[in-house]
Amino acid sequence: MNKLEQLKAYSTVVADTGDMQAIERFKPLDATTNPSLLLKASALDIYQPLLTQAIDYARTTANTADSSDSIASLACDKLATLIGGKILNIIDGRISTEVDARLSFDTRATIEKARLLIRLYEEAGIDKSRILIKIASTWEGIQAASVLEKEGINTNLTLLFSLEQAQACADAGAFLISPFVGRILDWYKAANPNTEYTVSNDPGVASVRSIFDYYKENHIETVIMGASFRSAAQVEALAGCDRLTISPALLEALQNDEGTLEQTLKAPDTTSNFHTAIEEAQFRYALNTNAMATEKLADGIRLFARDQATLEQQLQQSVTTGE
Repeated sequence: MNKLEQLKAYSTVVADTGDMQAIERFKPLDATTNPSLLLKASALDIYQPLLTQAIDYARTTANTADSSDSIASLACDKLATLIGGKILNIIDGRISTEVDARLSFDTRATIEKARLLIRLYEEAGIDKSRILIKIASTWEGIQAASVLEKEGINTNLTLLFSLEQAQACADAGAFLISPFVGRILDWYKAANPNTEYTVSNDPGVASVRSIFDYYKENHIETVIMGASFRSAAQVEALAGCDRLTISPALLEALQNDEGTLEQTLKAPDTTSNFHTAIEEAQFRYALNTNAMATEKLADGIRLFARDQATLEQQLQQSVTTGE
């Protein structure tokens, strides 16, 4: 039995891609997308009919007073849900669809965008029970998640780099969090170029382990989904985490490895019950004192916002030219 099949016995495997061929090949339960993945997917021939469909939808649905950029924004949202719908035809679980990262510090706008994405899915006959709305783990994003969860819209809090973010997500009742691994390691490698990092001292792996232990010790039901992996070794080091979202390249590496994979994460036998709600001031100060988390959260938001804007610009050109 290869390591991918062994991993599925310990953790729910999620495909971190918008590539339907890869999803069909590796058969994950769930899949996740983000603006960067959608931008890459939009260049594939298989998605060109969906681009046309998204543009046509936006043109016919938008108000006559809407500008070409707002029509492009709607087309982008429609494209995300069209790709999500295609993926849902392949998998048995859920698709994570991300809110525009430019809204990461606007609670109300995040809520409105999430509701729009759910409405677009429902117009296509897809129930919200199969959707996770991805939101950056800013204070404002987490508060938006709290409102959405109360409305029955489940959320995936992403770009999560610290225990304090995880604590606030638990307070919000988030369905799922995506603590990042590889981006944490990237930061530490850049900050400490003379240090050799292996799985045993990988700060990204250690971060997810600490969140896993904290959640399990305090009976927090929010699902933990390790994300942003740089190597198969990082994935293996978190075998037993609730879920792991993995790129096609690493899924293939695990599938081709016939070695033995042990479960490395297990819920502790003892419980602590020391979790208390984290207040906004505590959250912001703790994040401020954590240079890595502050910088990687900001960097992630910038990168996703950039790719979202690039995709919208491409769609806007089609809207403007009528192609």
